[in-house]
Amino acid sequence: MDTALTVNSLLGHPGDARLLILNVDDFGMCHAMNEAALRMFREGVATSTTLMAPCPWAVQAMALLHENPDIHFGVHLTAISEQPRYRWGPLSSHDTVPSLVDKDGFFPSEDVIKEFIARVKLTELEKEFRKQVETILGAGLHPTHLDSHCDVHVRRDDVFQMVKGLASEYGLALRVSGSRFSEPLIGEGYAVNTSDVLDSTKVKLSEKRDTYLRLLRELPAGLSEWALHPGVPDAELEAVTPSWQARAKDLEFFTSKEAREAIKKEGIVLLGYEPLQKLWQAHGAKR
Repeated sequence: MDTALTVNSLLGHPGDARLLILNVDDFGMCHAMNEAALRMFREGVATSTTLMAPCPWAVQAMALLHENPDIHFGVHLTAISEQPRYRWGPLSSHDTVPSLVDKDGFFPSEDVIKEFIARVKLTELEKEFRKQVETILGAGLHPTHLDSHCDVHVRRDDVFQMVKGLASEYGLALRVSGSRFSEPLIGEGYAVNTSDVLDSTKVKLSEKRDTYLRLLRELPAGLSEWALHPGVPDAELEAVTPSWQARAKDLEFFTSKEAREAIKKEGIVLLGYEPLQKLWQAHGAKR
């Protein structure tokens, strides 16, 4: 099966079209990241963002979404709290999701993610993820899709199936990375990524500009997604995360004229998750 041809056809594009979702992850984590997300839409090339409901600045992020209804967003399902001096925990009562919290009541840190994924109880993870979706819906907002912080939903098969079920239940699309998950879904008629999601945190700080320009030139036919992590380089961002310089570089590049011109020169079609969501909803209605 030619997955690129299949997904492009589902989305109404020629088989050789190069489609790209530029998603701003971590919306709601802190003020500097919220401001960066807005700039990515107003000055840059972002097509989507995903909101972390448990984080301290999620309230402001939700207010910004109300004020800017043209910004399309998804739910960044969260079960990891990776920043060493800036933590968050579940929206659910801690006593109802004990496998999701560490001794201090926060989500576990990223350095123990393998152990966490192995031991977390599926029922408790579903309870918390459902709470996060319901919190955003309860705020009168309308997300387009689900993905997850630190890729929790693609690290264990039963977790992936649970999150896929939530996406179908709530009429949302789903970020999928890895052929192990994407190819069966494409075979069933779902529109999902045909290439692995690019995580901008994995791009070396000193090579960000050159790497992004090269990857735009090399972007394959089909649907790709880049998960971007911009931040405004201020005192708050520096205090919140050791990766503040990398986040500043993401903001700098993806709000630059150079980025816009490279995308235009390559004939890349930028998409949000709205067309995927419609196809996921239509697929669910047929079942």
